[in-house]
Amino acid sequence: MDGNGRWAKKRLLPRKAGHKAGVEALKKVVMACQDKGVQMCTFYAFSTENWKRPQEEIDAIFKLVEQFAETELKKYVDRNCRVMFMGDLSLLPKSTQDALNKIRESGKNNTGMIVNIALNYGGRQEIVNAVNYILQSGISKIDEQMLSDCIYTSGLPDPDIIVRTSGEERISNFMLWQLAYSELLFMDTLWPDMDEKSIDYIISEYSKRNRRFGDLR
Repeated sequence: MDGNGRWAKKRLLPRKAGHKAGVEALKKVVMACQDKGVQMCTFYAFSTENWKRPQEEIDAIFKLVEQFAETELKKYVDRNCRVMFMGDLSLLPKSTQDALNKIRESGKNNTGMIVNIALNYGGRQEIVNAVNYILQSGISKIDEQMLSDCIYTSGLPDPDIIVRTSGEERISNFMLWQLAYSELLFMDTLWPDMDEKSIDYIISEYSKRNRRFGDLR
């Protein structure tokens, strides 16, 4: 979800105003995905590299995360969504951890769309953690299935399509293991401007792709 800062800068607003607008966009996107039958969507909210940002901005982001958990995420749970989080949550503020754990527990038995939010997440770190976990168990030879069973998305399908907003055309350490056969789509739209029409566009673009997974078909 890229472009919050640039969205705010274009409007001569502080960066935290862009993050707030980004939260509003997230609401629209989740609702649109659910309405259109999407089974799972993952949102990259805060990376392991984002700790390099000014502390004031980091504090504002986690305050927004807490508010979002206590209001909007609760609504998703009530609509039968299963809300999940991936990343090292142990480094987040205690109040943020408590808010997220409460939401995760309350919706763990839901059977509807999975809303997965990546917080303090990094694709390389995810793989390293999985390898170390396997090695600590005494196994010396690792195969793909073992690694897939130990990453954050264990038991979940790999993403069909990965979308990067704001005109940037790079993956930025996101789901490096899972994206092996994912379709990639780079959009010029800044994240706060994403809405239902944006989701229609993504689905339309995806429907044009021919996914062969190494086969000739």
